[in-house]
Amino acid sequence: MSISPLTPVLPSGEARTALPEALRRFRVEGLAAEPIVFGAHRKPEAVVIPFELYARLLPVIEDLEIAQLVRERAAAGVSVPLADVAAAVGLDPVDYV
Repeated sequence: MSISPLTPVLPSGEARTALPEALRRFRVEGLAAEPIVFGAHRKPEAVVIPFELYARLLPVIEDLEIAQLVRERAAAGVSVPLADVAAAVGLDPVDYV
């Protein structure tokens, strides 16, 4: 399954009408089923995909979100080593290995 520039972008009303057929395709075709792409003025704004595909994508989405947080925090400046934080609150990191 892939979304190409030729994938039609449906108005939301047509997408709503297309949902029952899409659900049937999702059950029959699984991961290979064509998604429903929709939005106002045929501008792609949302997509409906098989749940199985969503479940497979979720870990990747989470990794991307974590990577973004790491980039933002790294760009924010100085970091403090974990050992220093532990010492500041009276913990010895060796006790937790």
